[in-house]
Amino acid sequence: MASIEYYGTGRRKTSTARVFLRPGKGAITVNHREFEKFFPTDALRMQVRRPLLLTETGEKFDILATVDGGGINGQAGAMKLGIARALCDFNVELRKQLKKDGLLTSDSRVKERKKYGLAGARKRFQFSKR
Repeated sequence: MASIEYYGTGRRKTSTARVFLRPGKGAITVNHREFEKFFPTDALRMQVRRPLLLTETGEKFDILATVDGGGINGQAGAMKLGIARALCDFNVELRKQLKKDGLLTSDSRVKERKKYGLAGARKRFQFSKR
């Protein structure tokens, strides 16, 4: 079975998504679960579907994704980037449109590490004069 498939990796915060686009009818599977069951809110679902809606390729592909790490918001962001990258692999002409909408730019915001001598990353312990 030498089926055609396009691959894209997406990362956001501490989440990683491996996305495979296969010719199909538009079914989305995440970690062997239904898309609607994996992402409970409409906002997250819209975020994941954004590259597909923008390029009008929603009905052309079945999407199989494995996501790992982080929380549900980070996983949705990682999947969005993975889908956008896989679409570029499918058709280079879509790159300009995706790039213009900022879907190929990795969101680099991650949690800042805790520093020694401080309560958190930047918060200090309460100052005591005496």
